[in-house]
Amino acid sequence: MLRGFSTISFFAEDLEAAKAWYTDLLGAGPYFEVPGYIEFRVGDYLHEIGIAQAEWAPHDMSAAPGGAIAYWQVDDLDATIERLTAMGAKEYEPKIVRGEGFETASFVDPFGNLLAVMYNQHYLDTLASVRKGA
Repeated sequence: MLRGFSTISFFAEDLEAAKAWYTDLLGAGPYFEVPGYIEFRVGDYLHEIGIAQAEWAPHDMSAAPGGAIAYWQVDDLDATIERLTAMGAKEYEPKIVRGEGFETASFVDPFGNLLAVMYNQHYLDTLASVRKGA
């Protein structure tokens, strides 16, 4: 039934500022843009982050960080935490070692969205297995 991430949706009051911030974070600009909405492709399977103008959000953006917690795999969690902090993201949940090869942290981006990251050895093992079978 669930085949994988299609789009993780974020929202921003200032879409141009969000575009610049995420372009810097991801190292590439959006691959798709229409008025009020942009999309980036990221990661091993080119998952999609969509950022829409804040008035499209299904909730009050000023009430709390928006969105579900979707963790993005990173190769170096400590370096990622350092970079996100340097870019102005605010810690939401500190680094937590949840088990052998499984660490998480989450941040609120400058636009009020929850951006969660993790180092997950299982992800890397699964990726290696998929690539081996290809």
